[in-house]
Amino acid sequence: MEKLKKNMVFYLILLIDFYIIPFLIKDTGSAMILMLVIIPLICLITSIFYGRRNGFDFWYILSVAIIFAPSIFIFYNSSAWVYVVGYAVIALFGNLIGLPLRKR
Repeated sequence: MEKLKKNMVFYLILLIDFYIIPFLIKDTGSAMILMLVIIPLICLITSIFYGRRNGFDFWYILSVAIIFAPSIFIFYNSSAWVYVVGYAVIALFGNLIGLPLRKR
């Protein structure tokens, strides 16, 4: 529970990323920009800072996938399931990028 409280800001940013930003989708073009650029970029940056602060954390990567999954039913269709894996991989890369930048 202590670790969750310490890292709550990262999870809040992901919640905003996955559940508030999709409200900006107006048409197919904006959906492509948001789904393929903006949302993954925010996820990557958040994961880099998480990795910098906490080092490698498998549970964070799993949390990213779990946090995103319900948004499929809210904003997208069943073809968006691939993004669960995609965002988990992005979180993995971000976490690994932040690892050598970690303050000891």
